[in-house]
Amino acid sequence: MTGSWGAGPRCVVTRGLAVGALLLAVGCRPAASAAGAPNARAVRAVRAADSLGAAQAPDSGPSLVPPGFGTLRQDDIVLRVAQFGLQVRALPLDETVIRVLSPDSYRAMRDLVASQGERLGAIQRRSGLSRLSLWYVSFFAIEQGETRFSPMEFNISNVGRDFQPLDVIPLSPGFGSQRLRQREVQAALYVFDGQVDVNQPLAIVYETARNEEWSLLLHRIERERALVRSRAAAKS
Repeated sequence: MTGSWGAGPRCVVTRGLAVGALLLAVGCRPAASAAGAPNARAVRAVRAADSLGAAQAPDSGPSLVPPGFGTLRQDDIVLRVAQFGLQVRALPLDETVIRVLSPDSYRAMRDLVASQGERLGAIQRRSGLSRLSLWYVSFFAIEQGETRFSPMEFNISNVGRDFQPLDVIPLSPGFGSQRLRQREVQAALYVFDGQVDVNQPLAIVYETARNEEWSLLLHRIERERALVRSRAAAKS
């Protein structure tokens, strides 16, 4: 794995994080469109989707719903683990998952991936993989004082395999310092092998902490998919 981050000034969450990173890091709920109303910008985001593995919108499939009709917040489908004064939050950026988000939040995640298109293309060519699995991961310091974090200790357990990141793309300037002050957030785009299947049970692992609640979140996601299909059908 070739690390992509570099040392830089610490970044407290105010301005300066990528828009998608900021939304998730501070747990904001973006302004929602009227329930059931497709968002034109969200639809255009799909049409303009690049061809990168997990960032590429599949043509069809039971888990893929129309864009622009979701209502969930990022916090509704994020996984968390906590260890030694540190909270780690992770959100898969797979199209089958993020299309259940509210239109503004969905668009923010799409824009976040698109902004890293050149780097992701280089990683894909270097790895020789046909698909990539992309995750937004943030590290948040809970306790006073300085908290260290280890970016490469974040892994995914899924489909009988343990996946380590192929690469990590920093989204905040101080990510390379691997240190946090209280209530500071550092965020990155994590790149995994595209064989990670986010529509199957999985666990995120950070050092010795593990969260296996994705199965529960999948039920929430599937309920929202059914609602999205109903809203889309009512508009057709």
